[in-house]
Amino acid sequence: MKIFRAEPLHQHHFHDVHLGLIDRLLVKRERERPDFNRRMFDEDFARLFRSMNQRSGNLFDIVSNDEELTQKLLGNIKTRYAPHSVDETIRELVEEIAQSLIWSGRAYFFLHDDTEQEKIHMASFSSDGVVRLFCTYIQWVPKRLERHWDRDDEEIPREIRILDAAKVMRFDMPTPIKRMLSAQNRTLAVLDKHQFGEANFHSQATHENPNPTNHFDFRVWRDTQERALYRATRRTGWNGRKYDSTKRSDFFDCHRLIRFRRNQLLLRDDILNQLSSELSRIGKGYKAEFSVEISGTDELPNVSHLNELEVRLASEEVGFNEIIDYCYKR
Repeated sequence: MKIFRAEPLHQHHFHDVHLGLIDRLLVKRERERPDFNRRMFDEDFARLFRSMNQRSGNLFDIVSNDEELTQKLLGNIKTRYAPHSVDETIRELVEEIAQSLIWSGRAYFFLHDDTEQEKIHMASFSSDGVVRLFCTYIQWVPKRLERHWDRDDEEIPREIRILDAAKVMRFDMPTPIKRMLSAQNRTLAVLDKHQFGEANFHSQATHENPNPTNHFDFRVWRDTQERALYRATRRTGWNGRKYDSTKRSDFFDCHRLIRFRRNQLLLRDDILNQLSSELSRIGKGYKAEFSVEISGTDELPNVSHLNELEVRLASEEVGFNEIIDYCYKR
């Protein structure tokens, strides 16, 4: 085992090595990732920006006491897509943070100083194996197999990397949303586990009875699963991607849509607050009095207007189309 100060290992895959007991406690393998309903929910909930004009460049207000340093911090962020304007970069950054928070509850970024070009690069790294002890960040890296095309594969021993806390940006899932998702996802996990359980109730054909009668009522099975899904997702407002159910009214769907969109916006605004705080903290390493605040503009939907729509919907003062347009087209 090697213990040393270093930058985090950004991309690591451990499919080709045997994970020990401690490794399995700290590192999630791909096979442990959620399936079906949970995966669909994660994808839907992390899609925080639905604006048709999201490339207009007017989505965020950035207030800073040092525009040059702000541009330096935000101008070279490595997101999952090609570089864009600062406004577009923030949008992609917030969604990338949201995806990590929904899956693991935390998101990490690390600052790399490019002294030759006088730039600051910011890149995400996996939260797997990362712990904080006494204000020190430690990344646990299990032994891994490094493949080479020009020589034999190399097995790298287990590592404990001590990271520079001044260059680590950490984002946490807000506690109310975390509790809400935890309660929902426990039920979704059970539904995913037994989703195709009705296959176990098919009567087996035999030579004496090639067409057996099956008294199992599959409609009751499906109705039970659907009711469990709607009860589990009541607080989040997720519809389970069920758009053609005859059991729901437009009134029901609009209430759920408002609730789901409100939870997304609450997460979006919290991430923007955390991003402002983390950028201000790390910026102080370059300029002691540095501060920056990032917030959404009126081009983005906001929680207060959703609350107003919900009140108007309850008093029958707003149409369904207005709610749908506001939630999906802005």
